[in-house]
Amino acid sequence: MINMLNELDVAIKASILAGKEIMAVYGEDDFHIEYKENQSPLTEADLRANKVICEMLTAAFPSYALLTEESEDDLTRMVNEYCFIVDPLDGTKEFIKRNGQFTVNIALAFKQRPVMGVIYVPVSGELYFAAAGFGAYHINIDPLDDIPKLFDKTTCQITASKNEITKLKVSERITDIRMVMSSSHGSEQMEQLVEKYMIKNYIKMGSSLKGCIIAKGEAEVYYRFNPTMEWDTAAMQCIACEAGAVFRQMDGTEMLYNRENSLNEKGFYIVNCKHNILML
Repeated sequence: MINMLNELDVAIKASILAGKEIMAVYGEDDFHIEYKENQSPLTEADLRANKVICEMLTAAFPSYALLTEESEDDLTRMVNEYCFIVDPLDGTKEFIKRNGQFTVNIALAFKQRPVMGVIYVPVSGELYFAAAGFGAYHINIDPLDDIPKLFDKTTCQITASKNEITKLKVSERITDIRMVMSSSHGSEQMEQLVEKYMIKNYIKMGSSLKGCIIAKGEAEVYYRFNPTMEWDTAAMQCIACEAGAVFRQMDGTEMLYNRENSLNEKGFYIVNCKHNILML
């Protein structure tokens, strides 16, 4: 096991503080929405969360590279074995809709593989986190309380009460499987998949929450045919895989990170077990 608990500790604190910035904007009437070249929305909340996270990560780990959606990319990151991968507000469309289905995503890649992941849900206070060989966990955080001590970085042991924290494990279900899918990014292939396998149980939701639902054992499959970016998937991949999930690109290959092209062009799937890999 690579000990990523120092990095995990800072990332958790950064995600919660970024969540406070997001919620401060969430309560305003005007989100100051702009649109990027690809027509994806950008709000004041994205920028404020990004600033908090970048400042905290670079102060604590100045030798690590950083790839984040809301900062200019520096390709010198590719020569660094360690790279933080950040989406300060995943699900901006859901944020604008005010449906609560948006997250803060912070991951760390080591030699192109995600070894730490944090996903924080500012509206609910739900926190998901994982590190390679450490497992994946879920806890509800009261945003008005001090940030709790969740684990001992020296002994690598969970210190939070077992009544408060849950170790995540995927479902063992292989019949009548449940699917999660995007609220804002449907596709013809997804419709074909649902029809082919006669899937009756499915939930639509935004952001990387879909991967967390797989990790919690509340659904078995999540397919994404549309392109995404590295910062959309890195934290989710670490959490899902530490909970026992299978995460692959649509062609069955491994998803790697800290690439020159940050676009995930092949799509991906997350399933609870190999039995539930669905093919068109």
